[in-house]
Amino acid sequence: MLPGHCKDVAVKYVDFDLTAENIEREIRDKKAYTRCDHYVLHYGDDVAVVAITKADGKDLFRPIVDYRIIALPEDVVVIIDPDVDVINPSSMAKIAEKYPGKVVVVEGLFGHVSFVMPDEIIYLDVLDVIPPSPSKLSVLVDRALLAGLVHFPVIPRYEEIDLNEIASGVETSAIVFPCESSGLKSEKILYYLDQIPDINEDATLVGCDLSGRIYRTLYHRDIDRVEMCPKELAPNDGRKRLVKCCRVRDGYQLKDNMAIVPWGATVQEVADAINALLAST
Repeated sequence: MLPGHCKDVAVKYVDFDLTAENIEREIRDKKAYTRCDHYVLHYGDDVAVVAITKADGKDLFRPIVDYRIIALPEDVVVIIDPDVDVINPSSMAKIAEKYPGKVVVVEGLFGHVSFVMPDEIIYLDVLDVIPPSPSKLSVLVDRALLAGLVHFPVIPRYEEIDLNEIASGVETSAIVFPCESSGLKSEKILYYLDQIPDINEDATLVGCDLSGRIYRTLYHRDIDRVEMCPKELAPNDGRKRLVKCCRVRDGYQLKDNMAIVPWGATVQEVADAINALLAST
């Protein structure tokens, strides 16, 4: 239950031990500001976190009609780090991951305060090809998370398909890749399909189904092909996963637990795809 905004969290210093009984006495028959949904209560070095429900209405201060203690001091960790943007869910997730089982209260950038629950972290697998390294998709995901474009407390797990490793298993004297990429290397003869080269050797295409169709259209013959499309190589393991595919022209597509973005995706397309994938569950 990550607060929607730090404005929803009120920090309150009290003069009593933070027990369930004392918190109930403090909250009973009180009013709260219309924006306040949570209290972070301080007593000395102790901190507790409480969620509140207010009566309906338009008044600036409304009666508290219910409350729930999210965590008492023994289950709270307090972090003061001015580099953490507490409004950014993924930034909060990174902090929470370091303290499993604890509610983490963070005083971060601009002195803003918020908290994150231990069970809120969402792990997202990101599968892409290398080289280049780091993979393009990993860079785009990092930028989307840093910019706060992703609305969920996501921690990415990066997976790589190494094209050089795939190429090392090819037995023909030549290899055809869809296009040139910095870092591709092999002792074999290398061709790049987008250059429409003259290919006279026995060759293997390391590419997707579309690359195979392009090859047959250009050369009017078949070629042995090794799959390299992340969408096709992604395991069917039920985990949330982001991949790219050249068949997606713009935007994104959702398929089961997978979000698919274009090969030339933008940061915004990546962020939109992640948000849509995680909102669909």
